[in-house]
Amino acid sequence: MARFRVGVQLHPQHTTWESYRNAVRYAEEIGCDTIWNWDHFFPLYGPPDGPHFEGWTLLTAMAVITQRAEVGCLVTCNSYRNPALLSNMAKTVDHISGGRLILGLGAGWFERDYTTFGYEFGTAADRLRALRNALPIIKERWAVDQPPPLRRIPILIGGGGEKVTLRITAEHADIWHGFGPIENFKRKNAILDQWCAQIGRDPATIERSVSPRAGEPIEPYLEAGATHIIIGMGEPWDFAPVEALLKLRG
Repeated sequence: MARFRVGVQLHPQHTTWESYRNAVRYAEEIGCDTIWNWDHFFPLYGPPDGPHFEGWTLLTAMAVITQRAEVGCLVTCNSYRNPALLSNMAKTVDHISGGRLILGLGAGWFERDYTTFGYEFGTAADRLRALRNALPIIKERWAVDQPPPLRRIPILIGGGGEKVTLRITAEHADIWHGFGPIENFKRKNAILDQWCAQIGRDPATIERSVSPRAGEPIEPYLEAGATHIIIGMGEPWDFAPVEALLKLRG
């Protein structure tokens, strides 16, 4: 079986900091390669006004309480922060983590976040245009701001839009994150390869991560080119699927 990385996305909703902290520490203890949260302001399921924590302040704490695993938001909503500010935040967390940050980015989609916090929701095209415009700014700031990041911070782009998102991924990302079911992943993965060919980039330079649907077998994703499997969960934390995946990896 091909070597692959194992990640876990811990949903920062309907929980306490103490419980979340323990889950992060356990994820690293059992051998997860990456540990993620998400970038929203309200729960995505369950009681809509239940407890929820902000992604980047939480990410900073995750960087402090871990030592080995890479950390990131899966994914940061590009629209919520000025790109120059976000670049500075990212390089700061990169230093705090000792060079373990992955900058996960997406165009944004959860309308409640936008309307409640006073952001312009606009259209999907507006948000994708903003993402495309932000990426060169982020990279430029990393090149000139002091101190620079400890490493070339990997950029993950999440999403499967075939005409725009996957092209932006081919242009800028080190990691692409897709979703199940398997046929969906196969299609998007192939289209990303096509975009790479069109712009002259080696598709092998983009790591392929995926969050399969609950209960789906992992082997078809590995056969389809996935090299990074990320399992999402909320409280109560059930690490059994992650532990099984780590065992499968060996």
